[in-house]
Amino acid sequence: MEVTPISELQPISANILDAVGNTPLVRLPAGFDPEVKCEVLLKLEFMNPSGSIKDRIALHMVRQAEKSGALKKGGRIVECSSGNTGAGLAMVAAALGYDITVVIPDKMSPEKIAAVRGWGADVVVTPANVGIEDPMHYTKVAGRIAAETEGAWWPDQYHNPDNTDAHYQYTGAEIFAQCDGRIDHFIAGAGTGGTISGIGRYLKEHAPNCKVVGVDPVGSVLEHYWRTKELIEGGSYAVEGVGEEEVPRAWDASVIDDYLVVNDKDSFLMARKLARATGIFAGGSSGFNLAATLRYARNLPADARVVTLLPDYGKAYLSKVYNDDYLRDCNYLEGVSASTATVGDLCSIKNTATLSPNDTITWGIRQAGERQVRPLPVIDNDNLLGIFDEDKAIELLSNGSDTSSMLVRDCLDDSSILVLDVSQPWQDATAALAHHDSVLVKDADGYSSLSRNDLLRSLTRLNHTK
Repeated sequence: MEVTPISELQPISANILDAVGNTPLVRLPAGFDPEVKCEVLLKLEFMNPSGSIKDRIALHMVRQAEKSGALKKGGRIVECSSGNTGAGLAMVAAALGYDITVVIPDKMSPEKIAAVRGWGADVVVTPANVGIEDPMHYTKVAGRIAAETEGAWWPDQYHNPDNTDAHYQYTGAEIFAQCDGRIDHFIAGAGTGGTISGIGRYLKEHAPNCKVVGVDPVGSVLEHYWRTKELIEGGSYAVEGVGEEEVPRAWDASVIDDYLVVNDKDSFLMARKLARATGIFAGGSSGFNLAATLRYARNLPADARVVTLLPDYGKAYLSKVYNDDYLRDCNYLEGVSASTATVGDLCSIKNTATLSPNDTITWGIRQAGERQVRPLPVIDNDNLLGIFDEDKAIELLSNGSDTSSMLVRDCLDDSSILVLDVSQPWQDATAALAHHDSVLVKDADGYSSLSRNDLLRSLTRLNHTK
């Protein structure tokens, strides 16, 4: 393994903000796509401190706002975000001592929302299924909060020229330098538009023959507007951080030479393939960029060099891109015929556990409460005795009882247990859950649970036409 010579290591940084930028450019292994013969380079933007490319604009916008006086000491940053800009701004705010409110649509991954809260931000979650003019749209909510809050500054990343300028000054210059000036094609998606516009502008100035190709998700309006100058009504899509329902002023269509459209399924499956084939664990928008890049690169000569971005880290999407249940529920993985489906086909991947009657009630409370194993089977010598009595446990906790000295045998419910076999027809599950909130499912490895909430998700996996 080659390592960076000590003489080339970065010196000690004064703070976390000095670690923004200077991300690696990594070659995609030959043969990843057998139809691609040219060189494909990946800019690993998830190696920024908060895990995404948005650290660049967060820091630059804040510094420019400080210079202009728009953001003063003791002020509050208020921004609308699909998650990554919110995380970048929350990190910058924490490092510089600002309060911050981040407004995020509810379609974003829970990992992203939790991370923003982890930096100490106040988070406001808004519905994702409202139009751009609706007062509950996340951009409108952020603008309203900023207007009503004394000392607040709204970066408004979608229309802020400093967003584009950050990528012109830094990201574009880095890519050009890392490629020693030789770059033939740059391919990337657009959300706010600042990334492709800033990088594209820099590359057009310094490598005039470089072609800049935009990527849009199915349901976004940007590709259609770029081709026709007609603004259409947008649709919904699952990939996060790219696409738009309006035309942002941070987006400069004039630097873009061509546009591709990629769907959610291809984006997510490409991200998973990248992780398993190369070890590069990136998010859904990274799979989105790479899917477009490979499609475009299949028609390029072997001596061409193509660069794309991997905007954020895969750990922000463990509940979506890297969750088989989510992909099945969205029909991104192959479904199952309703004529042959079983109870097991409706079950989700979740924590499992069993209790012994001699375990403490404290341990049972931890399994049922913290790990969400519900109903929680109680087993003795492979015999199912019943389930952990949650009502009794709640009563004991309410009374301040010392559950660490009490045993599960005294907190056992053997009256309402219902068990299905994993191989039973799926209709048995819907019938059972018409009268129960949840049931136990028996398979070769033991017991898992199936709830009414599971059905609301997993019934979409069934194909009733087969």
